[in-house]
Amino acid sequence: MMTLDGTNTWVLREPDGRRSVVVDPGPDIESHLDAIAAEAGDVAAVLLTHHHLDHSEAARSFAQRVGCGVRALDPAYRLGSEGLGAGDVVAVDGLEVHVIATPGHTADSLSFLVPADGSVLTGDTVLGRGTTVVAHPDGQLGAYLDSLDRLHALASEHEIREIWPGHGPVITDALGALDFYIAHRRDRLAQVEKALVDLGADASPRAVVERVYADVDPILWGAAELSVRAQLAHLAR
Repeated sequence: MMTLDGTNTWVLREPDGRRSVVVDPGPDIESHLDAIAAEAGDVAAVLLTHHHLDHSEAARSFAQRVGCGVRALDPAYRLGSEGLGAGDVVAVDGLEVHVIATPGHTADSLSFLVPADGSVLTGDTVLGRGTTVVAHPDGQLGAYLDSLDRLHALASEHEIREIWPGHGPVITDALGALDFYIAHRRDRLAQVEKALVDLGADASPRAVVERVYADVDPILWGAAELSVRAQLAHLAR
């Protein structure tokens, strides 16, 4: 329900490169890991966009299987001594992956720019369709809006043309998608502000969800409530 078509695991390798980089091995499902191993061959590193289990659960076991480390912003999810942070460049056999800090969905969310392809792997910061959850309290709306602006600036400068998301299909118009994401967040925030006027400043997050997300399947209201809590915290600052 929360992963669209499932979690995308990305295998990155230069056309003439011997080693690959695996991003977000995903769930610990043996057949899935077999498929990654078959595609990836010699793996130099596993990278994590963030700690959520649908992206990170199999990272350690897969890395141990192929004999490499796990690099992540959160030390709890690393295997080996190398971390990962904004400005880092992971270079493997001619492949370059540039690390961009994109907190908001979670505090440890990273995106990975592949300059040679004009593409960015966004984890859950931008999805292949629909919009993502800012997972309060770990996620923060202010940080998320800043992250969208950071990616938008790169797209405006033509450094990003495509988005390779953590869920859903590749987005071929990065700038258009980021325009939509930014406008959507601003619109939702305005709707939450209006709901507080109509319902009262002490309205519960669930009451706000029922007003603002009335057009969304109620089965998704639990996730929507996380975003509403983040919006309320942002408005209260």
